[in-house]
Amino acid sequence: MNLAAVDLNLLVALDALLAEGSVSRAAVRMRLSQPAMSHILRRLRLLIGDPLLVRAGGTMELTPRALALKQPVAEALEQVRGLLEPSAFDPQTSDRRFEIMVPDHVFDILLPPLASRLAAAAPSVALDVRPWRGRAFMASPAAQGLDLIVACVSDDFAGFHRERLFSDTDVLAVRLGHPGRNALDELPGFLQARHVGVVGHGQTEDPVDTWLRDEGVRRTIAVTAPTYLQALHMVSRSDVVAVVPGRLAQALSGPLRLEILPTPLDPGTFDEFVFHPSRAHSDPASKWLRQQVRAVGRELAETPPRLKSAA
Repeated sequence: MNLAAVDLNLLVALDALLAEGSVSRAAVRMRLSQPAMSHILRRLRLLIGDPLLVRAGGTMELTPRALALKQPVAEALEQVRGLLEPSAFDPQTSDRRFEIMVPDHVFDILLPPLASRLAAAAPSVALDVRPWRGRAFMASPAAQGLDLIVACVSDDFAGFHRERLFSDTDVLAVRLGHPGRNALDELPGFLQARHVGVVGHGQTEDPVDTWLRDEGVRRTIAVTAPTYLQALHMVSRSDVVAVVPGRLAQALSGPLRLEILPTPLDPGTFDEFVFHPSRAHSDPASKWLRQQVRAVGRELAETPPRLKSAA
């Protein structure tokens, strides 16, 4: 039998005929006229090579072949429905492992509240977090295998959906008691201070230095670090200073005993975005994870970064 030539609707009609044992009742179930149902029965008889329903006195009876088909046809249709309908996701019982990519300056502000939400709603769900690997990674097959990516890029990448998560701004972080603290409020003191530059994966310089060059000034870079977290640890234990995302500096100002200052030049704001691959757009589990991330993003949006010290 050529399955490509078989109309799936015929199997649905066959299931109705076998379950009802009557052309008229099957027609009602299928919302068809009785002549239309009779026509379908004729097509099924030709397809299967069996009369399926035969008259016995004033009623219709299933043939032995029809009786043998009754349960397998019902089970086959149920399997087809299961293939076509989205699978359910129960966070309370799921042991799903999600794989996400997050830059280091977002990790410390996104993951703690996200982990708390997951622990309460989905105790057996786990997160595997990968570091941000740059724009070029978004074109690789490996990126399509992730459930979610957070990045400070507004590009539209092929095969991904993008939505804004929250905004942030850059601030100047210094240790409490920094001897040159008072000079940092003015541009000359800011430029002459010894800075930690943050040069991440795939970058050739700190984006802050690109911005300052466009403004016609240059700061003093004493050392570069691969992540903002490492830069802040250096700031907390020495007299170097660093321009870092405000939300990260605010989150770590207490543990690292930092003072957060405005930069002499207004850096403006920047947005963090969430990306998810098109293959996961309708997946119930991935949709649920995105809902949790959005909820954390809304909480962050309601509490914009502010300048404060650990004291």
